[in-house]
Amino acid sequence: MSTQKVVIITGASQGIGAGLVEAYRRLGYAVVANSRSIKPSDDPSVIAVAGDIADPGTAEALVSTALERFGRIDSLVNNAGIFTAKPFTDFTAQDYQDNIDINIGGFFHLTQRVITRLLEQGDGGHIVNVTTTLVESANSGIPSVLASVTKGGLAAATKSLAIEYAERGIRVNAVSPGFIDTPIQGGASPEQLAQLHPNKRTGTVDDIAKGVVYLEQSPLVTGEFLHIDGGLSAGR
Repeated sequence: MSTQKVVIITGASQGIGAGLVEAYRRLGYAVVANSRSIKPSDDPSVIAVAGDIADPGTAEALVSTALERFGRIDSLVNNAGIFTAKPFTDFTAQDYQDNIDINIGGFFHLTQRVITRLLEQGDGGHIVNVTTTLVESANSGIPSVLASVTKGGLAAATKSLAIEYAERGIRVNAVSPGFIDTPIQGGASPEQLAQLHPNKRTGTVDDIAKGVVYLEQSPLVTGEFLHIDGGLSAGR
């Protein structure tokens, strides 16, 4: 069996997720990459699995593909997510359901299956949850309660899982991005995004990838939220 390490990355077709695929390949990992619209890769060490992360069947397919193709799982990055910004009273029942199904359901179904496999392997592992600094540093100009409810849930789960599995060698961390220049920002310019950070710098996909790589390579770090947000979480 190959000794190459293997990571599952969700939301991997663009933006932060695509950057994470590249970052883990540079580390030498094989990657099982997921999004609803992901296309096959020319890289034999990157296997694309298309599917809606809200569907438990997608989680099952990701884990089975990793095991069939590479024989093991070492890490998981729960990057897929939905961000719905609108006034609280304008949220619809569908908005609520979509946020719960994708942000919470996607995390739950896949992480549960991955941890089960990590425990069977018996040699530890690492999980990273991608949240948002808005969970801790709300902005009246960007009302987004459903993001706070769901990504805040992931933040709380990060500490809970880190402690539950610490003695079995499974680390669980989170990255908390600020405003990153990706397609999810809805057309805001890099200059506009920079103004939302105290240090007036635009956040890039590479900033987030470097943070995840740091956590991946730091065996003493677990239960940590790494804020990559230009100082937003510190105050204004």
